[in-house]
Amino acid sequence: MSSNSFGKLFTVTTFGESHGPAIGCVIDGCPPGLPLAVEEFRDDLGRRATGKTRHTSQRREADEVEILSGVYEGKTTGTPIALLIRNTDQRSKDYGDIAQTFRPGHADYTYWQKYGIRDPRGGGRSSARETTMRVAAGVVAKKWLAERHGVRVRGYMAQIGEITPGSFDWGVVEQNPFFWPDAHEVSVLESYMDALRKSGDSVGARVNVVADGVPPGWGEPIYGKLDADIAAALMSINAVKGVEVGDGFEAVMQHGSQHRDEMAMDGFASNHAGGILGGISTGQAIVASMALKPTSSILIPGRSVNLAGEAVDVVTKGRHDPCVGIRATPIAEAMVALVLMDHALRHRAQCGDVGEVSPRIP
Repeated sequence: MSSNSFGKLFTVTTFGESHGPAIGCVIDGCPPGLPLAVEEFRDDLGRRATGKTRHTSQRREADEVEILSGVYEGKTTGTPIALLIRNTDQRSKDYGDIAQTFRPGHADYTYWQKYGIRDPRGGGRSSARETTMRVAAGVVAKKWLAERHGVRVRGYMAQIGEITPGSFDWGVVEQNPFFWPDAHEVSVLESYMDALRKSGDSVGARVNVVADGVPPGWGEPIYGKLDADIAAALMSINAVKGVEVGDGFEAVMQHGSQHRDEMAMDGFASNHAGGILGGISTGQAIVASMALKPTSSILIPGRSVNLAGEAVDVVTKGRHDPCVGIRATPIAEAMVALVLMDHALRHRAQCGDVGEVSPRIP
């Protein structure tokens, strides 16, 4: 299987399967001298983890990171950083009934057509378990971006099913299991998810990511546009079926006089472009959004076929998320951070001696 790496100067390669002995990644291109310890991975990995509430899969992994290389005396050395997380809570027997069957809505059929073989245990390589290592790599990127450029990357749940926040407060996003910005609606979401889980069905979600402090000038004008790379990174996340930057598809209904972000020396009048113009950052907040489809592993029977070409009904048992979007916020943050760090290094390599250019709009 190819294409397990992304990034140009800051490159991340992931490996491992959902029910294999371990998952891991190799980070190549991290500048030397960045302080890094295993304890720094725990917060974001804990935010992504299953089993913390009744609203997610009850698989409980320790997710303890082992740093195998690239760090000496607590600092990165500039050589490849190898990270490993051992799988500790697999229940492969849950997938015995579907080993000969293609689950509708999953990658079973496409993997079979591409490779002629597949790992049915939790989806193997196509499992969201792989995103654990993206979050781990994102910890490194987030720290470097914050220390070197003052960039902060954070996300929140913007919609679950038909429910959208009635108000917005960054201060409450990390205070509930949904990463929801309206504290008064958390109980509504809990009741909604309880009813959904009892029905055996699932629902989709929308997650927004905002990167503050990104300086102007990052990105490429044609191939390697910053928004194109962010879109590709978010689309690479399991279950993501749509990505928007700035106003996204809302721009279809806007007039040019409304959408354009007018400029003055005291700042931009708006940010409909999501902080990116011509593929290059403007210095405003970068805003991206992704839509995640409903989980296909549900208890409601669905029609499919098996390896013998026979019609069958599929019921997916085991431990699954009724809404994969609940755990997607730290994954989306990680992917945006990885793209931003890669572009920061690429900008430094070609244009690092340009410096500040006047006028600079705050």
